[in-house]
This record gives sequence, C-alpha cells and structure tokens, in this order.
Amino acid sequence: MSDRLANRRQKLLRVVKRLGVDALLVSGETNVSWLTGFTGDSTWLLLGPKVCLLVSDGRYETQIAEECPDLDVVIRKPEVKLHEAAGMSVQSAGIGCLGFESHVLTWAAVDDLQSAVPKVDFRPVSGQVEELRAIKDVEEIAEIRAAVDVAIRGFQVIRAMLTPEMTELHIAHELEQTMRRFGAEGTSFETIVAANDRAALAHYRPSRMPIGDCSMLLIDWGANTAGRYKSDLTRVLLFGKPTKKLVKVYETVREAQQRAIRAIRPGVTCEEVDTQARGYIREQGYGRRFGHGLGHGIGLDIHEMPRLAPNSQTVLRPGMVVTVEPGVYLPDWGGVRIEDDVLVTRDGAEVLSQALPSDIEAMLVD
Repeated sequence: MSDRLANRRQKLLRVVKRLGVDALLVSGETNVSWLTGFTGDSTWLLLGPKVCLLVSDGRYETQIAEECPDLDVVIRKPEVKLHEAAGMSVQSAGIGCLGFESHVLTWAAVDDLQSAVPKVDFRPVSGQVEELRAIKDVEEIAEIRAAVDVAIRGFQVIRAMLTPEMTELHIAHELEQTMRRFGAEGTSFETIVAANDRAALAHYRPSRMPIGDCSMLLIDWGANTAGRYKSDLTRVLLFGKPTKKLVKVYETVREAQQRAIRAIRPGVTCEEVDTQARGYIREQGYGRRFGHGLGHGIGLDIHEMPRLAPNSQTVLRPGMVVTVEPGVYLPDWGGVRIEDDVLVTRDGAEVLSQALPSDIEAMLVD
C-alpha cells in the first residue's frame, strides 16, 4: 500500500512541476487520504519536490504514526491554529510560491494563510488531485466491485421482504442494515426510497408513510466498503400490471441508458455519452423531464470526476468508473431512474452491476 501511495504522490509532484509552484497545499479531506492513507480529518498535506509532510493535531498523532509511518508530520499545539501551523511549515520549507486547493479552502482560510506567510506567493489550483483520482487502479476497482456486490445482495434481500405496511424509511433502514450484515461499513449516501408520485422527486427523502399498494417504488442506494469505496445504484420496482404510460416511460429510460452505455469507451467525451441518452429521451417527448446530468464518477467520494453531462468535454480513459443514470420525472405521477456503475475499459465498457438486471420483466414484483 505504501508504494501505491508513494506513486500517487509522485504523479502529483509532476503536476506541481507543471504548474510552476514550489509546493501544493492539499486540504481536501479525501484528497489527503488518497495521497497518504490517513483516514482522519483536520489535516493538510504539504507536498513539493523538497517537502512532504502532514500538518495535524494531537488527536491524530498515534493514528498518523500507524497509518502513515513513512511520512513526516507536524503536530500543532492546541493554541496553534491549523493555518498557522501550515504557514510555519511553508516558511520552514523555504517555499516562495504555494499552490492551494481553491475549490476546497474558503476565502477566509486563504486570507488567514496569507496573513501567516505574507511573503509567499499564493497560486489557486483546482481539481488537480481529483483528476488523478478519476483513474482507478486495480485495487480501487476491486473495492468498487465489492461495494457493488454488497449493494446488490442487500437489494435482493429487501425486495423479497417488502410488504404494504412497510414505510419508505423502514425500507431504507432495513436496506442499510442488510448491507452492513453483508460487510458494508454503511451506505454511500442517504438512501432514497420513493413510492408513486414521490418518485418524481430526484433527491427525495424517505417518509414514514407506508408504501401501501403502490404501483412503483424507486430505490436509489449504495454501499460503502471498509476501504471507503462506494457504489451507487437505482432500480424501480413495479407492482401489479404496469399501465401503458408506465411501460413507455420505463422503456424510454432503459433504452436511453443502454444507448449511453454502448457509447462509453476511451477517447469519447462525457458530453457525447450524455447526448446519447438525452437525445433519445427528447425524441420520446420527455426532454424537459430529464433535468440532471447523466452520471458521475464514483470512488472514495460518491460524486467524483468525471461528469457525464452536457458541455462536459472530459475525455473518458480506461480505469474511470462512472454511474449512468438517466431519468424521467413527471410531477404528480412519478418517476423512473435506472442507474448502473460502469467501468471504462481499454476497448469499451463493463457494467459492474450487470448481476442486477433492469429489464421491465425483472422489476415486476409478484
């Protein structure tokens, strides 16, 4: 593991050189973890050709020693603020030009840092570590596969135990506990369980109302592994005989998703993939009812680079893992979203969640 982390830092050092700064102050919690293996918070990484150290506090002294034995560390005293300790480290390293994660630090935090080291030239840097994180290595892909597998097993159990008396919130809680029993550390995000017209709310929060004799039940869920990698899936269960309208909406969304997945391969832009799904949904008359991006990267965070969305010119590369989740949402009626996790391979794409079918027959509940 230490070699993997060192290789990641070497990749970032090449970015630092290209940016023309003496060092980069990494403050994003997930970015620090990805580069060092440290799993705590309130800790920054100062990385440059001549410096590599963590700036933290006494709460994490032992943890850092265990998780990052090969790294130098500065443990600040309680009366010393984080930006002050970081500033002293910058000064001690003789850094004249410092890059900082402008998409992470607040204006106030940057102002505090500049006050601590007024002679240092600060250079805003955005998304550089995230770009590196977008390409998953073999071990990361294995973690995501495990997260997908646990999520699927949890869903299958919950599907078998559904009753009209269960509430949306009850279902969400049972799903989380079931995934934990299968080895998950928890959920990737707050599980969405939405019955009937509530499925039209893309980020709905489950209620305490029983699902009753619902005709559709949208479940958006994911598992978080011990290594903190995540999965993100959505299925819509159908109860009774679906109406013609429901069949049309469902088949529209599924065909849009399949077209998008077939378009995924190295060298294709994210916008091109999004267009495959969005264009088909528009052709079917539901263009205005698909109001979000087609998908996003997953990994240590549930939303990572790249983004499958209009105007996203990011080029897909092998090792990227993205969700593909088109949806159609009709107010006062309901909504259909189908979501799978997809790995970009050397010659195309692999649906990591293919063990959980999404055809309409598979979604019918007896």
